[in-house]
Amino acid sequence: MAAQAVARIGRLRAAMKEAGLDAYVVLSADPHLSEYLPDRWAFREWLSGFGGSAGTLVVTASFAGLWTDSRYWVQAQGDLDGTGIALMRAGHPDVPGVSAWLAQNLQRGQTVGVDGHTLALATHAQWLQAFEAPGLALDTRHDLADAIWRDRPPAPRAPVAEHLPPHACRARRDNLAEVRQAMAGHGADWHWLSALDDIAWLLNLRGSDVDYNPVFLAHLLLGRDEARLFIAQGKLDAGLSGRLAQDGVVVCDYTDAGAALAALPRPSTLLVDPARVTHGALEAGEGLTRVEAINPSQLLKSRKTEQELQNVRQAMEQDGAALCEFFAWFEQAQPAGGMTELAVDEYLTAARARRPGFVCPSFGTIAAFNANAAMPHYHATQAAHATIEGDGLLLIDSGGQYLGGTTDITRMVAVGHPTDEQRKDCAAVLKGMIALSRLVFPEGISAGALDAVARAPIWATGADYGHGTGHGVGYFMNVHEGPQSISHRSANLPNTAMRAGMITSNEPGLYRDGKWGVRIENLVAARIERETEFGQFLAFETLTLCPIDTRCIETSLLTDAERAWLNAYHAEVRKRLEPLLEGNALRWLSERTAPIR
Repeated sequence: MAAQAVARIGRLRAAMKEAGLDAYVVLSADPHLSEYLPDRWAFREWLSGFGGSAGTLVVTASFAGLWTDSRYWVQAQGDLDGTGIALMRAGHPDVPGVSAWLAQNLQRGQTVGVDGHTLALATHAQWLQAFEAPGLALDTRHDLADAIWRDRPPAPRAPVAEHLPPHACRARRDNLAEVRQAMAGHGADWHWLSALDDIAWLLNLRGSDVDYNPVFLAHLLLGRDEARLFIAQGKLDAGLSGRLAQDGVVVCDYTDAGAALAALPRPSTLLVDPARVTHGALEAGEGLTRVEAINPSQLLKSRKTEQELQNVRQAMEQDGAALCEFFAWFEQAQPAGGMTELAVDEYLTAARARRPGFVCPSFGTIAAFNANAAMPHYHATQAAHATIEGDGLLLIDSGGQYLGGTTDITRMVAVGHPTDEQRKDCAAVLKGMIALSRLVFPEGISAGALDAVARAPIWATGADYGHGTGHGVGYFMNVHEGPQSISHRSANLPNTAMRAGMITSNEPGLYRDGKWGVRIENLVAARIERETEFGQFLAFETLTLCPIDTRCIETSLLTDAERAWLNAYHAEVRKRLEPLLEGNALRWLSERTAPIR
């Protein structure tokens, strides 16, 4: 694999020289800035061999480096071994960002190349500013993947389906009307969308072009009284196209998107989200007046309706029942020996697949035993995985896409006899998760302001974790959905405020490099708690239903209030899941939800 990466980087350098480029940046992105990439745009992985979902590769004539964050440092170190590609630990105080490194290491007059159709509009503006003083040029015209990736996969062409009641709880016309109202507030004649989750939500459509996310490749141009959906031919059947037409949505070919922008009347005002559209997509819109703001659909779909929340609760019951069946099987099968991390994924996905409404996993299952769990986004492979044996902790982070909701849960599992130190770490993480679960807070507070509540019990032990505490979650949509993010690193903007109806993960962690890792995660919904003279206050309703393995927890470190919360949570889990289980799974549920004293 390393020799392959060396050869491919050599071919890239030859293509750069032919294009007159002194540096080339390969982003982990597609023309829709998706988190998970269709194979056609997995160019960075193809070049470098690094398989993490986040990373940027920079290549010059004499240097190749991969920037990735702390979640992937250990994985990247192994993947890049022997490739000649340096690991650049993004976020480390001694490591400059990509644009800063280029500005420091290239000479005045040299040119940086990047495929503009994978470069966010906001990043394009930042790079132009960063390159101005050192006198660097930015060339966004070259997709060098086409030049050197001879067997580059085609774009996916899976069919698109309609998301229908009772699972679809908002009418397409209502969605369009709300976004048009927001457009009017911005003084926009037109609104351009490339973000796949926004388009799928807005039109009540779902697809399978991107792994784990029920979305499809498309662009959307929304006017005051018309809409044009740009999508590959054959993905919509005639009946669905007709129903879209009844709601004023005209179906056009995917390749006609640029021409449609170019043909808009001038002067016209175009609303775009600079973080969710690429520079390349908008090049054809030169001459239009641009208004830059968050996509209105981002805010609208983040606030789930009461009917959507009720559907999510039902999906959580099915998901929790599947997890109970899996854990009951695992605890019987694991002591016999030979159990691997790969088997966890196989059996857990099979348990979910037996449940009504299940569509697919919502992300790649993380099953990580002991030291592997110290890598927050570790994934077992056929080439590298652990056998689950001896004593320690197994971390399982998994989720499902259901017609009525999206799930994401992390649980720690005791294997043999966890050590006192492991049980103390699990207790610290659980205390953090409970603290956030019990919080009451003003509506409209920045989501990032809640981060310290979950971290405080972990900080008290002298530890911390590198990832955020919580991400937004979609409704039968992307498992990572904005705009809210519970992280002290997230921007403090009006758009990141916590609002009623938002579903967010609650997942503090603690990682001991080379030893073990701990993360406990539930999904929570922000609900109106009460209104006082100081305004409206929210609290979290815990949505996830699955026992927390108290064998992993040093329960003597829990306060009376924390024990009460855990016992009440387990009582709710038992009440909601008992009707869906029988046999070994029901017995397992009863044992694992027994009150602690």
